[in-house]
Amino acid sequence: MTRPILYSFRRCPYAMRARLAIQSAGIQCELREIVLRDKAAAFLEASPKGTVPVVLVDGDVIEESLDVMKWALSQNDPEGWQDMPDVGHDWIARCDGPFKHDLDRTKYANRYPDADPTKSRNGAAAFLRDLNDAIGEKAWLFGNAPSWADFAILPFVRQFANIDRTWFDDQDWPNVARWLNAFLESDRFQTIMSKYSKWEPGDPVTLFP
Repeated sequence: MTRPILYSFRRCPYAMRARLAIQSAGIQCELREIVLRDKAAAFLEASPKGTVPVVLVDGDVIEESLDVMKWALSQNDPEGWQDMPDVGHDWIARCDGPFKHDLDRTKYANRYPDADPTKSRNGAAAFLRDLNDAIGEKAWLFGNAPSWADFAILPFVRQFANIDRTWFDDQDWPNVARWLNAFLESDRFQTIMSKYSKWEPGDPVTLFP
């Protein structure tokens, strides 16, 4: 197998969760950092939809973040992320559906003039309160070991928290706060958040992880 190519953007939560799975699987990729306002022609040729992450591997193009995670974990899953109850997929669907909908209308209210940002924030908060109850006293969503669901959801909770961190920290979801902070303080997070220059054709190869 030739080394996969990963098109990524450091701050994108979809790209973050792809990098998390690739890191856990121990798959070394050629990383190409994309600037979303100035997308490389080679990137758009590979994936005309123009969103990250994108993985090119053995002639295949993997264009959705959950598909990238599934691909990586199917190659190698040393931490057992896939060994989670079926409800884990339900949590991911809630994250990617209603929670992301409300997150966008809270963070980017000017893009959605017909939406009520307060109502949207309350909707996102309802999801986080449910998540808080599900985590309980456990280290992770389903116990003492992380799962696919944890790392599929955490980048989006981070994004929501960063909209107004003072407000977020004042809310009554201590289990979510503990779960998020443990992630943000981890070596795992620091590794996937290394800064890279914008990729240009002809640049030296950058390996990840």
